[in-house]
Amino acid sequence: MKTTIKFAAAALTLAFTLSDVGAAVTADEAAKLQTTLTPLGAEKAGNKDGTIPAWEGVYTKVQPGFKPGDFRVDPFASEKPTLAITGKNVDQYAAKLSAATVALLKKYPGYRLDVFTTHRTGGAPSWVYDNTFKNATRAKSIDGGFGVEGAYGGIPFPIPKTGYEAIMNHRLAWTGETIQLPIRTIIVTPDGKRAMATEAEQTLMRPYYFKEGSLEKFDGITQYGRLITRAPASKAGEGILAYDGIDEAHPRAIWQYLVGQRRVRRAPSVSYDTPDSVTSGIGLFDEAFMLFGPIDHHELKLIGKKEMYIPYNNNRAGAAKIADLVGPQFLNPDLVRWELHRVWEVEANLIPGKRHVVAKRRYYLDEDTWQIIMIDGYDAQGQIWRGNYTLTLLAPDLPAVLGNIMWGTYNVQTGAYLLNEASNDMPSQVKAIPRLPSSYFGPEELANQGSR
Repeated sequence: MKTTIKFAAAALTLAFTLSDVGAAVTADEAAKLQTTLTPLGAEKAGNKDGTIPAWEGVYTKVQPGFKPGDFRVDPFASEKPTLAITGKNVDQYAAKLSAATVALLKKYPGYRLDVFTTHRTGGAPSWVYDNTFKNATRAKSIDGGFGVEGAYGGIPFPIPKTGYEAIMNHRLAWTGETIQLPIRTIIVTPDGKRAMATEAEQTLMRPYYFKEGSLEKFDGITQYGRLITRAPASKAGEGILAYDGIDEAHPRAIWQYLVGQRRVRRAPSVSYDTPDSVTSGIGLFDEAFMLFGPIDHHELKLIGKKEMYIPYNNNRAGAAKIADLVGPQFLNPDLVRWELHRVWEVEANLIPGKRHVVAKRRYYLDEDTWQIIMIDGYDAQGQIWRGNYTLTLLAPDLPAVLGNIMWGTYNVQTGAYLLNEASNDMPSQVKAIPRLPSSYFGPEELANQGSR
């Protein structure tokens, strides 16, 4: 059976050229996944000057005595920075930095990037590699680029031809099957005041990555997500439930439970540029998890690949105290690790006739994991406005480098910023849990959890 995965509520009415709709690669192209490319499609070799090493496999060295929920140690804790980038030398390195990062370095004299030796720890289990190899020659981009058929259990387009394919790779990147974590959302106002906007429990389950599944059995639901708010008291009990990546018979669905109304309601407004209630409005809903919900108001263009300094392997930041990590203007440079990696760049431009407060975005996707690591967001006047980031957590137990936690947004123009999906100061960190029944992600259970 053919499975269609759709991430927009409806197909675009815009007429796309043939180059916008991808097709499966040839067997000869796919063969590179077993030679010069990694099993997920990255360049296996390092760069010419040796600052990016060759990929030698996903990092799987689990710390002694590790138990699910334990905070993961920094395996590179003894390393020292090889480079410090500041506002004084930023122009020398600007070509390998996001526009928002350059703006922050020039705005704040104390802001600094400590660059460390690059470790290409990203990857996935071997069975995900096997499925990715199959997807390479059978997956096809459909629905104007916002859907795919013929993909299951791996990266759909390890050798992408379009921006739509690259973004779909992010949508379906390996971040584990069923995971749960306690989270805090920390916001910092323009005047430097720090506050906890939300404390919650986040649960994600991804039927697309059921190991024993197959393309023929797959029903089209790529991910269930549930968030239950525990604090502050004014929001305790609120919940959001989302079904992503489904076929035409089951369009993307999202619900919200508001304690004051004591009912679960469909929530189509939890999307696009609606201010994110979880972040007290500093973030936008489609910035959540680096990309959340439909993005069909923008046309996507694959710019190509480049070398870039990005946050990577940030286990030290993941275990730090909030008071130490979240400063009055930016994250503490002493705790954030930056590395040089190759990234895919995808440009998103607002489609004429559509509306969105962010007129243009540039997404930067890590070549080893396909996850979006940084985003530049521009306003209608073409000025840099928003800088989205994820610190990335190295989780050898999954194994994976996780970019769907510890993410946030800098408002370059106002000075406000946030850190979301952070387990800092919480009793446990993100953990793999046994697979849950689908009823756990039902609207009725969302109401039950919220009313407790």
